[in-house]
Amino acid sequence: MSGGRAAGGLGLGGLIAVLAIGYFLGIDVTPLLNDPGASGGGGGEITEADRQAGEFVSVTLADTEEIWADIFRQELGQSYEPATLVLFKGSTRSPCGGASGATGPFYCPLDKKAYLDTDFFVTLSRKMGAKGDFAAAYVVAHEIAHHVQNELGVLGQANKIRQQASQEQSNAISVRIELQADCLSGVWARHAGARFGSLEQGDIAEAMNAAKQIGDDTLQRNAGQRPMPHTFTHGTSEQRQRWFATGYKAGSIDACDTFSSNRL
Repeated sequence: MSGGRAAGGLGLGGLIAVLAIGYFLGIDVTPLLNDPGASGGGGGEITEADRQAGEFVSVTLADTEEIWADIFRQELGQSYEPATLVLFKGSTRSPCGGASGATGPFYCPLDKKAYLDTDFFVTLSRKMGAKGDFAAAYVVAHEIAHHVQNELGVLGQANKIRQQASQEQSNAISVRIELQADCLSGVWARHAGARFGSLEQGDIAEAMNAAKQIGDDTLQRNAGQRPMPHTFTHGTSEQRQRWFATGYKAGSIDACDTFSSNRL
């Protein structure tokens, strides 16, 4: 007996597992469960790979919540309000605009949610050459780091200045935002390794490779373009790797002040 079918290709048991991931672990999976064409969701067939992606993200998200709660309490004497992570398939909507596999993961400060397409991990590994669980964990940690910036008040101030700046100046501020998020990802990795003993040999190398593969200069070269620094919004491969490494080495928010740094 199959136990029934629901939501495309996933059986009833799998659907319950997906719902449990969201209910117990702070992940919004409703876009995964919407019918194709339903308002706000891309829908489509929920696969075993989607379920596995959900489980992986849930573990990483739980780690970030515990680590950042500790860091906020110890370094800042403040409480940390965790973000919600929205898993979607194909496309969905957010207060910051539409999301799709083409846009990549992003954080929306308006609803304090990070958005991640379940297929992104496949893209990261097969098309971008960033393989390994910790490469994927780095991506999740980077988006949660934007929420950390939002909690600190940094993101709101930076985006307010961006709105009043020229396009080139706005891009330059965006680079500092993204590099700080890379640094904060490194802080998380340092604490996660110490607290959970979860880092294995090669994990940091996976994260560094992921940072390299999603640098603006590397992405533009891979697209057959000549790198144009004035269009960069995330930083070069070298910068992203170096700031992740800075955060990992220091393990402190104070080490991640990209806005005061003379050398990005």
